[in-house]
Amino acid sequence: MRTLTRLSTQAPEAARAKAPDTRPGDLDSDAAAARRDLEERIQGSGPVARETLGQGGAGSARAHESAIKHVTGRAAYIDDLKVPADCLHLALALSPVAHGRLTRLDLDRVRALPGVVDAVGFPDVPGHTDIGPVFPGDPLFVEEEISYAGQVLFAVAAESHRAAREAVKAALDAGVVEVDEHPASLDPVAATERGEFVRPTHVQERGDWAASLEDAALTVTGEQFVGGQEHFYLEGQACLVTPTEDEGVVVHTSNQHPSETQKLVAEVLGVPLHAVTVDVRRMGGGFGGKETQASPWACIAALISRRTGRAAKLRLPRGEDMRVTGKRHPFHNRYRLGVDAQGVIQGGEITVIGDCGYSPDLSDAIVDRAMFHADNAYSLGQARVTGHRARTHFASNTAFRGFGGPQGMMVIEAAMDDIARRVGEDPLTIRKRNLYRQGRDVTHYGQSVEQLGLLHELVARLEASSDYWTRRREIAAFNAQSPVVKRGLALTPVKFGISFTAQHLNQAGALLHVYTDGSVQINHGGTEMGQGLHTKICQVVARELGLDLDAVRITATRTDKVPNTSPTAASSGADLNGMAARDACLRLKERLFDFAAEHFYQGHALDREGMRLEDGHLVAGWGESERRIPWGELVQTAYFGRVSLSEKGFYATPLIHYDRQAGQGRPFYYYAFGAAVAEVRVDTLSGEYRVEGVDILHDVGDSLNPAIDVGQVEGGFIQGMGWLTSEELRWNEGGHLLSDGPATYKIPTFGDLPPRFNVDLMEGHPNSMASLYRSKAVGEPPFMLAISVWSALRDALASLTDYRESPRLDTPATPERVLMAAEALRRRGESTP
Repeated sequence: MRTLTRLSTQAPEAARAKAPDTRPGDLDSDAAAARRDLEERIQGSGPVARETLGQGGAGSARAHESAIKHVTGRAAYIDDLKVPADCLHLALALSPVAHGRLTRLDLDRVRALPGVVDAVGFPDVPGHTDIGPVFPGDPLFVEEEISYAGQVLFAVAAESHRAAREAVKAALDAGVVEVDEHPASLDPVAATERGEFVRPTHVQERGDWAASLEDAALTVTGEQFVGGQEHFYLEGQACLVTPTEDEGVVVHTSNQHPSETQKLVAEVLGVPLHAVTVDVRRMGGGFGGKETQASPWACIAALISRRTGRAAKLRLPRGEDMRVTGKRHPFHNRYRLGVDAQGVIQGGEITVIGDCGYSPDLSDAIVDRAMFHADNAYSLGQARVTGHRARTHFASNTAFRGFGGPQGMMVIEAAMDDIARRVGEDPLTIRKRNLYRQGRDVTHYGQSVEQLGLLHELVARLEASSDYWTRRREIAAFNAQSPVVKRGLALTPVKFGISFTAQHLNQAGALLHVYTDGSVQINHGGTEMGQGLHTKICQVVARELGLDLDAVRITATRTDKVPNTSPTAASSGADLNGMAARDACLRLKERLFDFAAEHFYQGHALDREGMRLEDGHLVAGWGESERRIPWGELVQTAYFGRVSLSEKGFYATPLIHYDRQAGQGRPFYYYAFGAAVAEVRVDTLSGEYRVEGVDILHDVGDSLNPAIDVGQVEGGFIQGMGWLTSEELRWNEGGHLLSDGPATYKIPTFGDLPPRFNVDLMEGHPNSMASLYRSKAVGEPPFMLAISVWSALRDALASLTDYRESPRLDTPATPERVLMAAEALRRRGESTP
């Protein structure tokens, strides 16, 4: 049975508390006026004076703030927004070749086509033509060089979406575009050998790794291909842009980084940033695919909107979306490790090659993170890790949940299995021997790993709760008697660093408003893509102000409310924005407490030091001297006393730093841990398999919302399982994407859920760092728990050689790849005496 989290079904009315009866004569005239004005609400008939203990503050399991809207269809996404009557609809003309030169583009002929209102290309951009998010290399439109099949040549605006698409087809059929095709570079390993990179190679090195290889009892080597992954968000790339009365625009977009889109739109239009407002209420999924690659469409729509003075809408059909946007980076990994007779790594070298596509995008940081996580939870000893950023003629690959970390972890998890087979031990035994521990607690990039006891306890607890060793014996006995169907079992840990590796991104802001009826509005720089960030922020505010969750409402993320925000990525949304929201609450509370201590004076001053907000009241003192002032009354009285009821908050993550030249530092504020046990059953004659059961124990510190966190663990695991098993990206020899829709690209479905799927959160281990209420991030770390499924498949196949050899199994481990691995093992077994 799957582990589900029960949500409270208590009616909101049942949580309301009666305020104590205090006669108006006991207060001064302002307070009395406030009480008369709010008499009904103070008595509990409104949402501001509710019992809040266990009623939704941070730390309690509450439903998603938009859950009812999601299931009733009232949650508005970009395509649901009402558009002005004169709104134009856009369609894109895409390159038919992966590499070449654009020799002719006649946009005047395009504009003359029936139904076309406007058409724009490279010459029509008034400002910047390159919208590279960090480094240059991403032209808005093709100028001359074509770098991938699907690159945007020009855009057409028409009165309807269908008319725009038909106009693009008519224009291309009419020959308005001429292209000189060149050979395309599609092999990242060959590109690396030729020195074709989007960014320079980076190296992290600690100790004398070469000597450790020479002195080691055993040397274990291996290589692997780790496939990419399509984001396949349910809501595709979409935006709606309306012009303002000056030179600006308002951009409604499905976007993880509103501030970056604001900047790029302003630069493309050649206007100041304050002329552009970006609004994001929610996304129908992002997973990193809307961190940088939602901006081009906003820029194109904004360009049309300013040229025509009309609203402009651009939404990409699924196939087009998949062809023009980047994916998770495919990686080619190699390792050479020296180990002792017990299988403990002494040192060695690891090389990772990220297939970055045609431009830098975020590849520098993504390959860095793959390097940071090439150790996963194990000490590499004296090691060198090298990361190459290969340039190929594909769409520029981009952020995806885990941001390179999963690809980096795959290399060391492959090594763990291979070492186990070499020394004749169970893979779990080898993994446990290599876990970070006292005396071996410093990473290859120089950061000390804290909470080592938690890491070991988590693995030990899951090992016991999943009954690993009993199942191992049963599986070994089954495989000995079953020549065709083989079962496999694996337990793999996760250690994932939390923080942006770019230091300046580790900051956030929030804006808090309290209205005179006591209701509260919070805004922050993070974006909601279904992960429950807005819910957690509301819970933080409710907890700090002692209110019921229903008293707090969140508004769309907007660049004119909280400026200069970081992307909602790197699992940092709650950590950063929650702390900023808390900072705003703390500042406002201090101001209200100072006012109350001076204002509510009745013969003796209120106990300023002991003031607190709880259960919808300001509470001062303890026991018989306790005084309780309803929240609504406090707010009204403060308003009449001309006290500001609005506050901004800010937070910057401390301690983190990284010296890129030295390849050493502390890039992460803390680590999140987890572990998973997966059991599989494989038909070695067909390669087909199924996941029989999964047990997960995951570390979230003191959970902000256990219901949401369990959901994140479940969803992350299944998405990771899809990446490693069924989601195969295929291109033809010309660089055209073949798997461009759900018919050819297979994400996990309900039927892929393991029949036994147990998920538990590790309890009793708060974050050792001063994070938000000692919680830990939960967005990305669970994704890598799915490596256990891949390792279990290798375990099942290894039984074909009586566990003497661990097969090479590239990902995604489709049935075809599993079958080829099984056949290769059989052939080697037949040739062995």
